[in-house]
Amino acid sequence: MQEVEGGLREQHKAQRRLRILDATRELLRDNPEAVISTERIAERAQVAPATVYNLIGPRDKIWEALATGFMDELERRLATLGPGDPREVVRSTVQLFVDDPVVSRRMVREWEESGLVLDRSPLTQLRRAMVDARTRGLLRADIDADALAAAVATGCVGALHQWVAGLIDHDRFLARALFALDVALAAAAADPHRDRLLAPLRNRGTV
Repeated sequence: MQEVEGGLREQHKAQRRLRILDATRELLRDNPEAVISTERIAERAQVAPATVYNLIGPRDKIWEALATGFMDELERRLATLGPGDPREVVRSTVQLFVDDPVVSRRMVREWEESGLVLDRSPLTQLRRAMVDARTRGLLRADIDADALAAAVATGCVGALHQWVAGLIDHDRFLARALFALDVALAAAAADPHRDRLLAPLRNRGTV
């Protein structure tokens, strides 16, 4: 009986936590530049302010929790892709940001460790894709797949912050992220595939 009660308590806590995060997203969409206070979140989520603090934490933890939810969703999306297509990894990652631009931009601006937002699924999936490309002979055998994936992720983070700052639009965000990938693939290309992997760079306009 105690085990059942404990399970129900945890389930209710999880549901309240989801309501709190959903309420935070709704407040941001209502007013993208509004100050997000514990009291306003609690009112929207229909919980006590102490519940917000106990289940999530102070404001920086709220941004971190939003980022964690974001990365969980990205992980689910990328898991459906399977290995072997780094372009789809980049496209899916960018698409998730632009699907909810108000929340994404505030999350990246406010969370002190927002540079880590690509460190889970995107980087893992990119590594796998690079290893797969190397195994299939598209990339040189001496290429360090981890280093190549990290270089692409760094370029994507740079494009992300330009987009967050409003310096580039959605399309250019994607173009610059793909450009970082294409540069890395062209630099690492095995000789038989060099022309094909260089083609996107030759055909690309200004990014």
